[in-house]
Amino acid sequence: MPSLQTALPPELANNVIRLYRECLRRARYIGHQQHNTELVVDMVRQQFKKHMHETDPEKIQKLKDDAARGLINHILYESEKMSGRKFSKKS
Repeated sequence: MPSLQTALPPELANNVIRLYRECLRRARYIGHQQHNTELVVDMVRQQFKKHMHETDPEKIQKLKDDAARGLINHILYESEKMSGRKFSKKS
């Protein structure tokens, strides 16, 4: 069974690993605030584990984009909470 590192080109594998680590870091932060760190971190791990054998570069890119979008949304949410200013319009 190939690992993520050997199944993908190095630049793609490294980006996925960095994204995974950032998602876990953010999940620990959210979990700590909500007092359910284990649950939030486990949710992130499950999503990455579910797709760990994916080799289609387009599907991988979509999954990476979805994860990055989730991180950006959380960062915007935290920024809005801290500043009291809304960055997005609700429709």
